[in-house]
Amino acid sequence: MSDGALAEFHQDLIAEVEEGLSTEEPFSANVFTRLILERLEEAGQFDGAIPLYQEGPIRNTTYRIDGYSYDEERARLDLFTTLYFGDIPASKIPSADTNRALERALRFAGACVGGLASLLEPSNTDASDLARLIEDKAQNLSAIRVVLLTDGIVGNIISQTVWREKLVEFEAYDIVRLFRVLGEGETRADISVDFTALTGMGLTCLHVPAQNDEYDAYLAVLPGEVLSQIYDRYGVRLLELNVRAFLGLQGRKSVNAELRRTIADQPSMFLAFNNGIVATVDELDVAKNSAGLEIRSLKGLQIVNGGQTTASLHRARRKDSLSLEHVAVPVKIIKVGGADLSEMVSSISRAANRQNAVQLADFSANDPFHQQIETLANTTWLDDGKGRWFYERARGSYLAAEHKAAYKVSETKVFRQQTPKQRRLSKLDVARYLSAWESLPDKVCLGGQKNFQMFMQRLKDAPIPPPDQTWFKRLIAIAVLYRAAEKKIKSMKFPAYGSQITAYVVAGIAHRSGGRVDFDRLWSKQAISPEFEQLIADWAPKLDAVMRESAGQRNPSEWYKKADCWNEIQEKLPEMSDPLPPELSYMTADGSTGTGGSMVPKGRHTVADYDRIARCMEIPAAVWLAVAEHGQQTKTIHWTVAGICRTIASYAAGGWQRKPTAKQAKPALEAVIAVERAGLVNAGLLTEEAEADQA
Repeated sequence: MSDGALAEFHQDLIAEVEEGLSTEEPFSANVFTRLILERLEEAGQFDGAIPLYQEGPIRNTTYRIDGYSYDEERARLDLFTTLYFGDIPASKIPSADTNRALERALRFAGACVGGLASLLEPSNTDASDLARLIEDKAQNLSAIRVVLLTDGIVGNIISQTVWREKLVEFEAYDIVRLFRVLGEGETRADISVDFTALTGMGLTCLHVPAQNDEYDAYLAVLPGEVLSQIYDRYGVRLLELNVRAFLGLQGRKSVNAELRRTIADQPSMFLAFNNGIVATVDELDVAKNSAGLEIRSLKGLQIVNGGQTTASLHRARRKDSLSLEHVAVPVKIIKVGGADLSEMVSSISRAANRQNAVQLADFSANDPFHQQIETLANTTWLDDGKGRWFYERARGSYLAAEHKAAYKVSETKVFRQQTPKQRRLSKLDVARYLSAWESLPDKVCLGGQKNFQMFMQRLKDAPIPPPDQTWFKRLIAIAVLYRAAEKKIKSMKFPAYGSQITAYVVAGIAHRSGGRVDFDRLWSKQAISPEFEQLIADWAPKLDAVMRESAGQRNPSEWYKKADCWNEIQEKLPEMSDPLPPELSYMTADGSTGTGGSMVPKGRHTVADYDRIARCMEIPAAVWLAVAEHGQQTKTIHWTVAGICRTIASYAAGGWQRKPTAKQAKPALEAVIAVERAGLVNAGLLTEEAEADQA
């Protein structure tokens, strides 16, 4: 790491903070916090981190936090605090100041347990909801971490302390560490495991020397409790190079359910039944002991096969309260020498997947899907021919491209004109925007990394045709819409959950419109119309109220992550009203958001069209099939209309991933009413008509 590269990274960061200042967000420290949490989430350091400034008195001192993250699965709480200076060069922060900031953040947790929620006004803010969450969950938290974010240089800090009989870890992301993680893209170096500290002894192992100097292998047996603790500490960062997703405990026949049953019923047999894990390391400290060799510590740990085993052990320990005392896990540790690490990992993963019939998603930047988007971003120019979007397929690639252009003043100017920061698109962005548009706001609310994993798994389970230019333009159109909604909702200064409201508003509009907007207009103008902005402004407070009501006594942040939440809210979405925004007044030729097809509008949409589509989606698949079968057999409806009803039945059976068009909805509803009048089905539409007439 050169001082020049660090200084350049720092200067760019300060410039980005200054660019982010606005009337809605006039404080540099808040902009810095938001930017850093977003980037660290993209880097896999945190997941679902929420910027939140809250400061106040507690007895004769003060508390302060600048953000938080709560992982329900791991029962882990992260509290963030910020020290932002904006000075170049960065100066060293006195230890007393860093420790004071960390202790001040921890005092917030103490204040929460002491009833802070009842003192905060208004009572429906992010801070009051977080205070209630900490008060409710304090006894069951498995881990607490307090993290300092700063553009200064941090020396020694308190490593840990005890709070309410729970271990609290302190960490700092100063400008040096931020550059290492965000500028150079290095993340594994921070993963350090000291077995002597964890267990009081090293990990006895058998060394298998390499024959060609490409790698060294070590075979060992790892206590299940230790593996769970390591996952507790680092989470999905351990699986950064792992191409396998954690499938979850879904059904008695799943691999993970088998693992859980073994842990619960035959823990001592886990070693015999389980294939174990394969891990790579950058460094390890090996020493002799009475049994031969032992691994005392290692750095850069990556579990490249055995992610399901690791996550299942942790879940069994934390969620199911099962003891791991008698669980032992076989482990093969590989220290790569002359071989290429990424190629080694890829080969191990491919070999493991050939032994398993389940096809799981590749989360790496080398997945063909991401390569295709990058190619399209590089070759698809805006209508003015002067600019394009930049797809950051690999973390830090935008910064690398910017630095490369900086060698010449003329190239720097061209790069910034063609691909400004506001047209930078990350993998997490793509997953967020498309998931919301696919009516999955609950998945978006899980956080960037988890949503991305689920998004990639859906692509693997239900592949789409290779993305083409039309698909890419639609992606950008949805990005434009999502970012405009984000900006508008942020300007409305909701007391809490602006990001969740955004996801639900976008999903709600997609659901109400059947996923059909004028993508061509959004791509061409790279902005939404004032009418569409007003629709978002009208919907946001209505959805906020519905979401709050749906949460009831539950913590809103956690409830919004549940599919049940979206299932309930989509039944209470706001109505469309005339005149519709120009983006919603039209429908596309095929109405889909898949690849291929024209984006040119092919006819007008009205509020009545959207109402009919919504009514179609209230009718279950079985009823649609009954309408088609009975209606065609009795010649109550034409066979072509019966075909439309069967098509809509398939949409319903598929969970409305595809939605009826206005052209389908009108004759389909008429068919339902006709068949119901003939006494062949009971869909409830005649009752609705009678009630409407009486009204």
